Amino acid sequence: MGITALIMAGGKGTRMGYQEEKPLIKIDDKSFIEHVIDALRNAKKVDRIIVATSKHTPKTANRVKELSIEVIETSGNDYISDLREAIKKLRLKHIVTVSSDLPLLKSETIDKIIEHYENCAKPVMAVMVPAERFEDLGVSIDLILDYKGKRLVPSGVNVLDGDKVKKEEFEIELDQEIFIIDSEEFVNINTSKDLIIAKQLLSKKVK
Repeated sequence: MGITALIMAGGKGTRMGYQEEKPLIKIDDKSFIEHVIDALRNAKKVDRIIVATSKHTPKTANRVKELSIEVIETSGNDYISDLREAIKKLRLKHIVTVSSDLPLLKSETIDKIIEHYENCAKPVMAVMVPAERFEDLGVSIDLILDYKGKRLVPSGVNVLDGDKVKKEEFEIELDQEIFIIDSEEFVNINTSKDLIIAKQLLSKKVK
């Protein structure tokens, strides 16, 4: 199964309080998006990488092109709209979507996610993290979902079948497989505090 990785990098990222575009903020001397690209490049099950940028992230688009990665510009209205737009324009089949603010993500985990998707029969697979993991770390949480009595947080990674999903109706509530992974790798960096925690986590991994 050929999988295209679509990195979502078109958001404003205003909560960070940085003048720099969020995907270009550095951690361990490398930008968020470069960490994500490296993980995807080393994933055995990823055949192609595309970055979705917008009018909010022109410098990110330029940097990604310098790295010889494909870029598609979307409207930048919101995550779901940009995702739907990218799928429609590119006519993508099997896609793993990854937020650009996941610098701790590992290639082995990406392969594990895709392998699980290959064995599920639903058009969408959402990767979730136990809320307790993020609460213990002290990072920001935007949304907590209740799933079969478990409190889960969206990880920022999803896999979907572009042919089966109706683009104009795509929403996270669609019939989907839920894949739970309890890992620090899915820390979404939305605030300056999140960044400090992520740096600490990355430092531990390097050691």
